[in-house]
Amino acid sequence: MSITTINKKTLRIRYILGDYLAANLAWLLLNIYRYDMIANRDFPSLKTYLFSSIELQLQFLIPVLWMILYYYSGYYNNPVHQDRVQEFKMTFVSCLFGALIIFFLAIIDDVPDTYITFYKMLSGSFLLQFSFTYGLRVFQTQRLMNLVHRREFGFKTLVIGAGKRASKLEEELENLPMGIGNLIEGYIDTGREPRVIEENKIIGNWEDIEQVITEREIKEIIVAPDSHDEKKLFELLKSLYKYNLPIKILAGKYSILSRAVKMTGVFSSPMIEITRDNMPEGQKNVKQTIDIVVSFVSLLFLSPLFLYLAWRVKKDSPGPVFYKQERIGYRGKKFTIIKFRTMRIDAESGGSPMLSSETDERITNFGKYMRKYRLDELPQFWNILKGEMSLVGPRPERKFYVDQIIKRAPYYCLIYNIKPGLTSWATVKNGYANTIEKMIDRLKYDIIYLESRTLAVDIKILFYTVKTLFTGEGM
Repeated sequence: MSITTINKKTLRIRYILGDYLAANLAWLLLNIYRYDMIANRDFPSLKTYLFSSIELQLQFLIPVLWMILYYYSGYYNNPVHQDRVQEFKMTFVSCLFGALIIFFLAIIDDVPDTYITFYKMLSGSFLLQFSFTYGLRVFQTQRLMNLVHRREFGFKTLVIGAGKRASKLEEELENLPMGIGNLIEGYIDTGREPRVIEENKIIGNWEDIEQVITEREIKEIIVAPDSHDEKKLFELLKSLYKYNLPIKILAGKYSILSRAVKMTGVFSSPMIEITRDNMPEGQKNVKQTIDIVVSFVSLLFLSPLFLYLAWRVKKDSPGPVFYKQERIGYRGKKFTIIKFRTMRIDAESGGSPMLSSETDERITNFGKYMRKYRLDELPQFWNILKGEMSLVGPRPERKFYVDQIIKRAPYYCLIYNIKPGLTSWATVKNGYANTIEKMIDRLKYDIIYLESRTLAVDIKILFYTVKTLFTGEGM
């Protein structure tokens, strides 16, 4: 039997092309109907009407508008795991909303014999767009699901673990009446449990995992340890985030996981999707656009303020204007955060990181002022524009402190699921964290944000952040 692995990028392109074809066809048919109802008074023939300058432009622009709308619906974010009910709902709402937009942009200026024609045009626009779009989407989704269920299509999956639970997972997947998309490539023996999996199915030890993932083109990871020790589990998970792959674990007695992330699995043992972001897909795309636009506009229009702050920093104390520091961000990857320097250049001359406080003598006079109003954080708009950060998200920490936090709160790595932020709910509630205890305490706010984040929550956090800027409660 020939087995094909799933390529998300290829599938996404297929769905986009299908939607573009549907939008073109729907608008063409609507225009033919529009000619019969309205435009035949101004054009001698259908051909003349369809090939007029304005209609040729609209024949190109209207489908592009639909593509933009579908992008912000979030439909293309994860084309593989399409839920039937969600697919219908998302398509229906998008087509209804889009039909209204197009009606007011392109049809409202028509001069029909009766206003009933407008209702016919609006309903026709929606029905044509929905019928073609949903029909092509269902066709592609059903075709994909049939291949998955016949185990002819799926993800190359790596199982971490070679003990009893990994063996039970293998048995369940093999005995399922239909495939669920996971094509087990092999097992990694972590050395933490007695080996139960057959020798020929072990494709590496824990030290080989990076090589295995690269050479075998792994697309998904399932963690199946025998132990229910959360601390050991999170130590393992922390090491897996950097591969930027979906990570699932077999459900067990993991209290923090059972409430922090979503469960999947109907036919097999339930799994917890560690890397799944609970924010609605469409809102993720809107959030990303807001991040880019706001950071670009802020860097542009705040440039005079930046020049003034740079001058004051140089005037206040010797040393560079900007302070660059390595932090741990999305998927546990390192990046360089940028701030206006608020401390003396010898602030950490001892060689080891030191947390600051309100009375810290290392902070310069102007640095205290900038910290009070959080002006030192403004250069991070550049980090946001580069895609390393977001406007709202958990504040990133240095590896030195991350290692200490994880020893006491191993579930800290859950915040790697989302980009770090310029501001966060924890920062709004607690301000600067100047001790490890405060960092751990504010982690609870980050976990709650991870569970329930929406655009509305982000806007609320930004509102309180702006309020902080004007009241000077930054310290």
